[in-house]
Order: sequence, then C-alpha cells, then structure tokens
Amino acid sequence: MAKQCSICGKKTKVAGKRVKLRGKYNPTTKRRQKPNLHWVKISPKKRILVCAKCLKALSKRSVG
Repeated sequence: MAKQCSICGKKTKVAGKRVKLRGKYNPTTKRRQKPNLHWVKISPKKRILVCAKCLKALSKRSVG
C-alpha cells in the first residue's frame, strides 16, 4: 500500500535544502517529506489513509 492520501492523493516528495558555505549556496542535501497521514474508519470493517488537511475537512462536513 502506498503512503498516499485516499482523498486528495497527497504523497511523499523530495525537498532540497540549500546549505550556505562561505557566501555561496550549495544544494547538496535532499530529504523526503512525508504527508501527515491518519487511519480513518469509513465503516466498521473499512479504514482508509487520510491526510490531516482532508481529515479536518471531513470533520467540518460531518458536523455542519
């Protein structure tokens, strides 16, 4: 199973970090940024992975 939001499709991305060394930028380090995923129960037997942004939107839709 991919680490991806089931609603919006948000997934991991690679972000570069610019390191300043003696007045010049050296784009050497890269790291993987992962989305803030949570398991949410849709029905008693079914769960899906949802990012925090979609989880907040879901809670607002169900209340109002």
